[in-house]
Amino acid sequence: MSSQNTPSSSLKDRDSPRENAPSLDDRVRSLKIAKEDRLDSQRPTSKFPWLVSIVLAVVCSWLAYRDDRLMSSIGFERSAIDSTVEAVKPATPVVSSSKPEKGSKSVESTSSSAQLTTDKSASDKPANPIALESRGYVIAKHQVLVSPQVSGRIMSLNIEEGRRVVEGEVLAEIERTEYQADTEQMRGVLMRNKAELSELQTGARPQEIAGATADLQEQEEVVSQLESQFKRLKEALKTNSVSMTEFEQAQSSFFSTRKRIEKLRQSLDMMKEGPRKERIAMAEAAVIQAEANLAKSQWRLDNCTLRAPISGTILKKNAEKGNLVNPVAFSGSTSVCDIADLSDLEIDLTIQERDISKVFVNQQCEVRSEAFPKRVYKGTVSRLMPIADRAKGAVPVRVAVRVPEEEQGMYLKPEMSAIVVFFSAPPQ
Repeated sequence: MSSQNTPSSSLKDRDSPRENAPSLDDRVRSLKIAKEDRLDSQRPTSKFPWLVSIVLAVVCSWLAYRDDRLMSSIGFERSAIDSTVEAVKPATPVVSSSKPEKGSKSVESTSSSAQLTTDKSASDKPANPIALESRGYVIAKHQVLVSPQVSGRIMSLNIEEGRRVVEGEVLAEIERTEYQADTEQMRGVLMRNKAELSELQTGARPQEIAGATADLQEQEEVVSQLESQFKRLKEALKTNSVSMTEFEQAQSSFFSTRKRIEKLRQSLDMMKEGPRKERIAMAEAAVIQAEANLAKSQWRLDNCTLRAPISGTILKKNAEKGNLVNPVAFSGSTSVCDIADLSDLEIDLTIQERDISKVFVNQQCEVRSEAFPKRVYKGTVSRLMPIADRAKGAVPVRVAVRVPEEEQGMYLKPEMSAIVVFFSAPPQ
């Protein structure tokens, strides 16, 4: 019995491990990946790449926005840039060395004609590339400080900021009572001096000469009587028939009358000859001096009316009606008002020394204010200053700008900042 049971038990023991081993289905299920495990494997293990991507996107957006703003401030549209790029391209036609295929002949001829048309249009518009761009400030080329030339109280004032005036227009009136009196006084002195000069130049009248001649003849007749009396008394004195006193009186009358006759004769000769040249010269000098004093007084009187020295726009008002003005107190640094011609402006720039070689006199420019970037004005380099700025390492440059009459003081105002674009010289 034992011998028969032994083989069966061994077979049973041999089959028991197979029964305990996992089946094929269990093994396949064990190889499958769970859904949660797949989702976890697909998720990124870190958020760092996402953060880097977001930062790069923000930076690129900001750079693009800044470029668009810069292009809008300069005023160049993308179409203008493209046209400029096309214009500066060399007009060199493309020549194919190989034979065109049979089906591509019409396409190549069409592209060649289009290229020639583009080159022709580009050659019609000469290239004028940008050489430099700089920022400066608007200044008035002709700005005048209107100051009074006489002292006094302002009686009337016709000054208002922004008002346009023409040359010679009345701006203010200063009290003129004192200057009017001085002018009248000097005019009277001049009239007197002129009368004295005219009297000397004309000489004595005929009536005066006739009167002097009559006086001379009268004295000659008297002296003849006195001479006869003197001789008679002299003879009588020898016989002691007259006294010595009577003789001396007759003698004195005779000799004094004869001297008077000589004096009258010389006066008549001088009257006929006229006054001395020296006296005429002195009278002429007095007239000149009176004329100068009258001109000075008249100049002061005229300057009581303050007029516009140039045509332009009033920039500043520095006085009011009733103020006392004194030209000595102003000393050229202060004024009643400031006037400038806003049609003739300049842009004051400082170009760095490394870029000054790109700027030359009569160079064409475009000027626009930062406040109104769409308003473009043509400009020309008027001059390069002869002295550089050592502290800034730059050279001052002035660009002249002409503004239309209807736009004066609107888009380009003094002390405004402006962008100036310098163009290279067109190709020769």
